[in-house]
Amino acid sequence: MMSYVPRLKKKYDDEVIQKLRDQFNYKSAMEVPKLVKISINQGVGLATQDKKLVENAVKEMSVIAGQKAIATIASKSVSNFKLREGMPIGAKVTLRKEKMWDFLDRFISVALPRVRDFRGVSDKSFDGRGNYSIGIKEQIIFPEINIDQISKITGMDINFVTTAKTDAEALQLLKQLGMPFKNQRTSE
Repeated sequence: MMSYVPRLKKKYDDEVIQKLRDQFNYKSAMEVPKLVKISINQGVGLATQDKKLVENAVKEMSVIAGQKAIATIASKSVSNFKLREGMPIGAKVTLRKEKMWDFLDRFISVALPRVRDFRGVSDKSFDGRGNYSIGIKEQIIFPEINIDQISKITGMDINFVTTAKTDAEALQLLKQLGMPFKNQRTSE
């Protein structure tokens, strides 16, 4: 029985590891940064008025990620927002292994090109520790979402967690995997 290996995982194993080793002079393949997980979060601001919005967000995110999303719960009450502790206020999902590689592949090759006036993603959204975050304004860029069945266009945050020690290493890792960065600060 042939086991399934996602396309980008194969590319990482076959090409990216060697390219990054040459570029950063790693002594061992174990030093090469790798993608650990992708977490997707969505805050639903109007959840205090309408409980169904969180259910819809969880459903949509589960379809997009290919894995069951969970509702996020308010940790404390904020009277100005009519928010009580324990209320569902968003949705989140964390992807690892095959599901993570599949999502990244779909995100880069299918979803991002569907963004209106797309000119690449910013290379300034690194956190200083080799992790990258991107905000999506509309969930309809994912082909899994049927535009006729959504009540409200919402955005989400996608975080790419890597083992890279610096932002430059993480930038090169994501660039080698095919992430379309717009203004290239570092030379290839």
